[in-house]
Amino acid sequence: MKRSRIFFLFLIGLLLLAAYAGWMVLGPTVQPPPSKYFYVHTGATYGQVKDSLIHNDIIGSGFWFNKVASWSNYDKNVKAGKYKIAEGMSIIGLVRMLRSGRQSPVNLVINKLRTKEDLAKKIGDNFETDSLHVIDFLNTNDSIGQFGIDTNTILTAVIPNTYTYTWNTPVTKIFKKLYAEEQKFWNEERLQEAEHLGLTPQQVYTIASIVEEETNRIEDKGKIASVYINRLRKGMKLAADPTIKYAMKDFDLKRIYFKYLTYPSPYNTYLHEGLPPGPINTPSVKTIDAVLEAPPTDYLYFVARPNSGGLSDFARTFAEHAANAKTYREALDSTTKEKEKIQ
Repeated sequence: MKRSRIFFLFLIGLLLLAAYAGWMVLGPTVQPPPSKYFYVHTGATYGQVKDSLIHNDIIGSGFWFNKVASWSNYDKNVKAGKYKIAEGMSIIGLVRMLRSGRQSPVNLVINKLRTKEDLAKKIGDNFETDSLHVIDFLNTNDSIGQFGIDTNTILTAVIPNTYTYTWNTPVTKIFKKLYAEEQKFWNEERLQEAEHLGLTPQQVYTIASIVEEETNRIEDKGKIASVYINRLRKGMKLAADPTIKYAMKDFDLKRIYFKYLTYPSPYNTYLHEGLPPGPINTPSVKTIDAVLEAPPTDYLYFVARPNSGGLSDFARTFAEHAANAKTYREALDSTTKEKEKIQ
């Protein structure tokens, strides 16, 4: 009887131990970090992964993680990536995800970027690679020459869109995908429209980047593009205010004063004829298409129309333009004085 009792207690102990082990391995014992994501860096060892999981309180200790990792051979198959830790995840579920390399996708959302540095920062903020490595890539013609661009025209290969990658994608592959999208964007129809204007796709993109800064009103984008196209054809300087802001790297300028017009920069289109060396931002698809579909006009000038919500007044002669500009300046001065009175 005593032996039976001991055996019974031993069996109960085994069952409790098995239940405990089952709970630790199969139960919801994994805790998501505040960000919900766990990152495994390229070249990380199994020990580093385990220590990071413990340090971030995702697992309580390494004992059961070690057991499952050993059973599944994960300790010899570490894969870099960004992994989402779900609520209620078990140790075995965690190890299976890490071993399979089943990463969460990373969406690179590109809207309007003004500089290469902006692009490098956006990539550095979203991927394993850091922004310094990215800017080094973007500033090296040997790296980007394969895409038919140089360090000035590099942004012409970036069409605003949402691009999906994995977190540990190297910068070369990130850019290859951007370039592939740019090649698809310039389909036969758009290439023909550019040719009809006597412009290359890169020139269209650069004009669009200036138009993007000039107005948000879609109904004026094509007409503004026609002004710059007409100036190019006549050999006039573009004299585009947004290029001054870009040259000075002061994008908060509200008014372009005469003293700014001599700022020394190849991007200053008041000083230099033709287009700047490259685009001054990544214009929207709507703006690029507005340039391609620019109406034939004989406009050579435009200025903001007072109290119009962003529309412009266009002129064929400098005399017309001077009158429009005077009206605009007077309205702007009047608004400034009103604001000063209120303050």
